[in-house]
Amino acid sequence: MRTRRYVAGLLSVFLLSLGIGVVAAQEDRAAQRFENEIRSRGLESDLAEREIRRIIKGYAIAPVPLNLSGKDLLLVGLGSYIVNAQGGCNDCHTNPSFAPGGNPFLGQPKRINVDRYMAGGTPFGPGGPVSRNLTPRSNGRPANRTFPQFLEAMRKGRDFREPGELLQVMPWPVYQDMNERDIRAIYEYLRAIPSLPSVP
Repeated sequence: MRTRRYVAGLLSVFLLSLGIGVVAAQEDRAAQRFENEIRSRGLESDLAEREIRRIIKGYAIAPVPLNLSGKDLLLVGLGSYIVNAQGGCNDCHTNPSFAPGGNPFLGQPKRINVDRYMAGGTPFGPGGPVSRNLTPRSNGRPANRTFPQFLEAMRKGRDFREPGELLQVMPWPVYQDMNERDIRAIYEYLRAIPSLPSVP
């Protein structure tokens, strides 16, 4: 098993390379939580190192500046990895998904539309649903949802804007099978991205 100091050092060196400074106590607490979780789950060190690499990759591919104050550094990085490398969340929740000249589907080098990142507004057919703004509101909650509400939307498709309705287009029947830690990581990452207004 890699030591807590190694995990903290690996994470802090990477964050510093991105210009994200964290206080030593904060990185030490984050690394301790990660190490405790790995030990409690009985995972081997190679799995722990793979998880750290996913977290580091998550920070590397985050297309917007992150507010890490009061956030769990490990979950933010993992959440970015899930949102930006696995979940395809940008495809629906950023409108348009890519910046001008940065559409990979047109053979251009990929550039995410950071001006509308996760602010919703993608229509799905005439009169159909429109993707929601997932950025944090002034209360710090992504899409103005508490974590239990976010979890319920991801697991059961509950539409909190339209009581009694289920989210349409949103692939919650796929995401509902994610473990709670991964959903928590998505939520923590969304807490860290810049807040943007919804499209009127």
